Amino acid sequence: MRQTIELIGEFGLLLRDSLAAIGPSLFRGRGRRLGWRNLWHQMNRIGVDSLPIVILVMASIGAILAMQMAPELARFGLIPATADVVALATFREMGPLISAVVLTGFGGSAIAAEIGTMVVGEEIEALEAHAIDPIRFLVVPRLLACIVMMICLTVVGDLAAIAGGMLVGGLFLQLNPVQFYQHAVQILTVGDFITGLIKAAVFGLEISTIACFLGLKVRGGAQGVGINTSRTVVMTIVALILTDLFFTTIFFFLGF
Repeated sequence: MRQTIELIGEFGLLLRDSLAAIGPSLFRGRGRRLGWRNLWHQMNRIGVDSLPIVILVMASIGAILAMQMAPELARFGLIPATADVVALATFREMGPLISAVVLTGFGGSAIAAEIGTMVVGEEIEALEAHAIDPIRFLVVPRLLACIVMMICLTVVGDLAAIAGGMLVGGLFLQLNPVQFYQHAVQILTVGDFITGLIKAAVFGLEISTIACFLGLKVRGGAQGVGINTSRTVVMTIVALILTDLFFTTIFFFLGF
């Protein structure tokens, strides 16, 4: 229990220091400012490279939802409502959550392995010896990149899921794309879109912070890098699901 409390405390301190470093990193003068090239590189490596996987997975999720719900809805003569189910489930839950899980496996593990390798190679000590803050130089760009790209991936994933459901509707459910689109637009509200984006931003913060934290905690050489990389994926997915449960409960009682 003591080790768990210490771990949570250390994670909280890293999160606090990272959030506190964002403002100064963006607006301080030369030499103390965030490296924009590093930020663009991280956004490309974390988000752009994972885009094809997110599109493929979310399009498949949309198709699966449509095929699973259509037989039950057909019993009540509500085949067009398939679009409602796909749209609501995607924008409120599946879009941000599945995109975050994909990003965890693609980007979170890579961040932990990269920073862990730098710890093993004593590159962190080298940065500190040159008066370079590792949090500003390593953590903040990855944190910002994960948050921004998580939001972008969620939007793209939502559209991909709708496209997958629309394809199934046109091929197997005699539901033409215009009907599918009209039902999806009618059922969705701005609140559905906003709640999904809020989750996406928090998920991006979690992925990056956990990955950086466990990367910095690597001990024991190459074996430690592998262990903490695996722990990153497991701990992040558990944290994502618990966070999703928390937000869903809050939005439920608030009526969103």
